[in-house]
Amino acid sequence: MAAIVFAPLALLDSIPIEVELSELSLGNGLLAAGALAAVLAVLGAALLGEIFYSGAVAVALTHDYQGRPPSLRTIARSLAYRRLIAVDLIFAAIVLAGFVLFVVPGVVLYIWLVLAGPVVEIERRGVLGAFRRSRELVRGRFLMVLAVLAPIELGGEGVAALAGLLAHDLLGDSLAAEWAAEALANIVVIPFGAVAAVLLTVGLIAEKDGRAPRLHSAPGAP
Repeated sequence: MAAIVFAPLALLDSIPIEVELSELSLGNGLLAAGALAAVLAVLGAALLGEIFYSGAVAVALTHDYQGRPPSLRTIARSLAYRRLIAVDLIFAAIVLAGFVLFVVPGVVLYIWLVLAGPVVEIERRGVLGAFRRSRELVRGRFLMVLAVLAPIELGGEGVAALAGLLAHDLLGDSLAAEWAAEALANIVVIPFGAVAAVLLTVGLIAEKDGRAPRLHSAPGAP
């Protein structure tokens, strides 16, 4: 599923967009509008891929489809796109602000709020409710959540760098190399983080509430 989602989106992410600031004047409004549209298209495609995959993992692992794995079409119809996009944008802004202030606040905010995305799909909460619920779930388990997710994030950066080096060695400095590196890094790394976040969310819900959604571990299992 990660390959289906991220391979085509990696192509958009790897296309270079170069715009001279001196050209973005009132006399070149059409050029500026086109450049802005291209940037928004790339960013929007990347964001949509992240939202779809993280939500798809939560739906696939926790929603009841009579013991059978849901199809991609079923998952796509089930996702709360608006809430997930809002959560992603707010989460990124808050964590970035924390890192701007200092590294430690950024890490703390990341761990406190990182489960908001899975909460949206698992418990069908609103945006603010998902952030509050994530903070509630992480409370008392901060170090455990950090110990699970930090190695995945750091390892992902290493895999991305290695993929970039290998792609450039094999394909040179080309669009194909950028595409291969971006796709490989996303396909290899992102599933680990997405699955870990969903499993943490389910486990912490069970710990806090005494019950949690059933995980679907095998296709066709009774």
